[in-house]
Amino acid sequence: MFKTDNLANIRNMKKVGVNMLDIGKIAKKGCTAIVVDDDEDTVNLFAEFLEICDVKVLGKAFDGNQAVELYKKIFPDLVFSDVMMPGYDGFYVLNKIRQINPHAIMVMITGDVRPETIDKLQELKSDAIVYKPFDMKQIIDTVNELLTSSVYQTQVSH
Repeated sequence: MFKTDNLANIRNMKKVGVNMLDIGKIAKKGCTAIVVDDDEDTVNLFAEFLEICDVKVLGKAFDGNQAVELYKKIFPDLVFSDVMMPGYDGFYVLNKIRQINPHAIMVMITGDVRPETIDKLQELKSDAIVYKPFDMKQIIDTVNELLTSSVYQTQVSH
């Protein structure tokens, strides 16, 4: 999800003493999330960033299949998923979670800007596509916008 550029951004923010309040906070109190990426360091660092920004990370997954199983157990408010992962990828995550809950808020993160990738993410109804590299404020702004415009339902399709 973050890979080199974004991991460096977070580490540099800590080194130079960037105030996380300058980046922003998630507007909805008690907001929950899961983070999905095949790189464990990326997942852990992104989860730490979300926690600092007042998002409770309820779970971490390292492939699409784990993500779907985790979602079924905890039904978080937000899902942050990398798109390109070996095996069960982000397209799988998006498709399966949409089947479980069409109202789930899905933020897909990718460095792949090919039209076919973007078309597929839009076809599967991604709520947001965040392109790498990105800054942390972009993530917070995107999430706040989604939470404001969302129906915020947690109904499950049977």
